Amino acid sequence: MDVRVQGSAPTEPFLGAADLFETEHDLELPIRVQVRENPDERTWTAHYDAYHVLNISQQAATSAMARELALHEYSHMRRYEQSHPSHTQSTEEALVLALAGRSIERRKLAHCYQIANHMKDIYADDITLAVAPADKLVSFLESSLASALADRPAEVPEATWQRLTPASDPDITAVNAAFALALCERHELVDASHRIYDLAHAAANDAPGVGIDAFKSRFRSLADDPDASQYRKALVDVTRRYALHSGHAAD
Repeated sequence: MDVRVQGSAPTEPFLGAADLFETEHDLELPIRVQVRENPDERTWTAHYDAYHVLNISQQAATSAMARELALHEYSHMRRYEQSHPSHTQSTEEALVLALAGRSIERRKLAHCYQIANHMKDIYADDITLAVAPADKLVSFLESSLASALADRPAEVPEATWQRLTPASDPDITAVNAAFALALCERHELVDASHRIYDLAHAAANDAPGVGIDAFKSRFRSLADDPDASQYRKALVDVTRRYALHSGHAAD
């Protein structure tokens, strides 16, 4: 793998992640790691004809999770090069199919994009967890969920696009909890006594209309190797369930 780090950050996490990744997989295209100064900029991958770009904040690139974040993004690159349906299916197309003729809150539409990303992450982490220990990932999922619960508002406005405070939205926090549990159960990472179950239970109580168990089951049971039609149907179904059957939606 050809990995080049551009920006002010140590190269070791990215090169070390590449060495680990190559024990099971390889990438045909070179990787450009772009280290951004903006600490709020999330880690994300872009794909071009001749290379991949891993965008990461300087804060993340110098954190204890840097190697694991790099591995996760390399896994997305691998899925893209495989032309896996999770990474070739247009999210916009799926939303049109799921929500045609319906009107939903803008915040829920934004959440639908996050749900689509969760489905991509499931397939990327199927690769990640085959090459790396799961301890840091489980701790990351646990701490992220705990932070979201601590930041939840006393009340959720019925329709908002951008919150006036940075408080977490209980509806998507519940879906995020379902994703975390699904990933852990899909790979048997924790037992039933793990704290993440208590956190997920609290998230479910905060958003009783979401149906956390149903989302967990859908994420966990995603087919290992779906064809394009199977994946599109799965994405449309989970999007429709969230947008139209949790909380308020108007026809």
